[in-house]
Amino acid sequence: MLSNALIMLAIIFAVNVVYVSLMTIRMILTLKGRKYIAAFVSVFEITVYIVGLGLVLDNLNEIQNLIAYALGFGTGLIIGSIIEEKLALGYITVNVVSTNPDLKFTKRIREKGYGVTSWSSYGMDGDRLSISILTPRKYELRLYELIQEIDPKAFIISYEPKRIHGGFWVKQVRKGKLMNPKKKAAAESAKKQIEREELMKEDPSSVNQEKK
Repeated sequence: MLSNALIMLAIIFAVNVVYVSLMTIRMILTLKGRKYIAAFVSVFEITVYIVGLGLVLDNLNEIQNLIAYALGFGTGLIIGSIIEEKLALGYITVNVVSTNPDLKFTKRIREKGYGVTSWSSYGMDGDRLSISILTPRKYELRLYELIQEIDPKAFIISYEPKRIHGGFWVKQVRKGKLMNPKKKAAAESAKKQIEREELMKEDPSSVNQEKK
């Protein structure tokens, strides 16, 4: 009897963890505009919810079942949030204010594939360099490390934009063109090689001049 009761508690707990995790992911997908994926997740969500709720309603006189249900709900919220962080959906905007306007901040960040807009600004203690950077969330931590490497004293504010429209950079990211430094360097090297071969076909003498 005791083993059956423990199994029931474990099932109720596990079912509610799965349900709330799916619910959290579905809500986040909806907010990100992924409505079709959210609708697909909701099918499993409601199925699991009905099963878990049915188990509790059939045994309302058992207080331990309610406790297991409540604990499963709280645990599901935590697990759902962790899953969302791992998925890292969407983009973030990072605003940076550098205390040294002479640093080649914009160039170094753009070389890594991030979308950058910069302008001169003025703070309480003098000139500043203000930078707005758009990046997919999965590259967020890498961006913070790069900023700290360039200017450890930089002031950083990040937020998630609700709507993004236009611009060449987002199109490149959606096509998978934002790569890590090694892949990007290899791609640029291959591009230069192709350009060199095409130039040699058109004018072989130009290649010899380049070698000299």
